[in-house]
Amino acid sequence: MAHAGQILENPVSGERFLFLRTAADTEGELLEFDLHLPPDGRVPGRHVHPYQDERFEVLSGTMRFEQGRDTFVARRGETVVIPAGAVHTLENAGDREAVVRVQVRPAMKMEQLFETVIGLADKGTPKALDLALVAREYKDEIKAPFPRRMIELVATVPLAFIARRRGRRYDRRGTLLPMPATRG
Repeated sequence: MAHAGQILENPVSGERFLFLRTAADTEGELLEFDLHLPPDGRVPGRHVHPYQDERFEVLSGTMRFEQGRDTFVARRGETVVIPAGAVHTLENAGDREAVVRVQVRPAMKMEQLFETVIGLADKGTPKALDLALVAREYKDEIKAPFPRRMIELVATVPLAFIARRRGRRYDRRGTLLPMPATRG
């Protein structure tokens, strides 16, 4: 379980998370963390948080945000709010590390999502079966934008089913759990 002061680093994207307040600290109301992005760093892919608002305060550097069809740049001291249901992405738009204070309301299972994705990234590029399970497990926290959402459903539902039938399960750190014992 995530805790204040914990640092997670994604070796694939270069994102680094420093948790400041977790769901446990705020009775599920808020997840707050500092997101560090290297030059040319970005959050992987456009996405939607169906039930969560995100607030980004740029502490240092320059960030580019895309929300829907709009693109805008935020610098130190500026704040961007992305409402629940809005398609968005963000990236470092400068030539040095950017640091952004992020607040996610409500917290839901967002910190577990980060732990799982980073756990999988630590083991290399995640396989389609792994991504299908993650997409299904955290469907209330993050989704691909439409029309990819339909493709995601068509692909992940059967892949997640196959993965579960084969006994694949992951803990929150992305560690493959032991296969269940089979009856002889």
